[in-house]
Amino acid sequence: MTVRDRIAEAITPTIESSNAFLEDVTLVKAGRKSLLTVIVDGELGLNLDQVTEISRNISEIVEALPELGSTPFTLEVTSPGIDRPLTVPRHWRKNKGRLIKATMLDGSVHEGRIGDSTEERVFIGDFEVAFIEMKKAIVQVEFKAAE
Repeated sequence: MTVRDRIAEAITPTIESSNAFLEDVTLVKAGRKSLLTVIVDGELGLNLDQVTEISRNISEIVEALPELGSTPFTLEVTSPGIDRPLTVPRHWRKNKGRLIKATMLDGSVHEGRIGDSTEERVFIGDFEVAFIEMKKAIVQVEFKAAE
């Protein structure tokens, strides 16, 4: 088990107890210090108070992990950015109605608003797509609200 996996395993229960999900963990060593980044999200997003509470709880856990050794580290807890790819069905449910650009495994591109979805498929505009047929999908930034 890697250090990243051990950290994820240790912090997942406290994140889930806050009605959130662990999206990703990265540990970057830079000289005598490391940066531990934990990305968390919720079904409807998270507010600053929730992220602060989760950060406090995670901090207590990771400071006690022997895998991090005695190297000082900075803990950064954040939510996914707008440019983070949609990779699991809950991402699609959370972003329903948003404009999306999806690149398929065959190279074709579908753009449109996210519609209804299941655990295997999603409507992008009027086109139904299976998740396993997608290479990458990103929410598009809009400067004018949809009508």
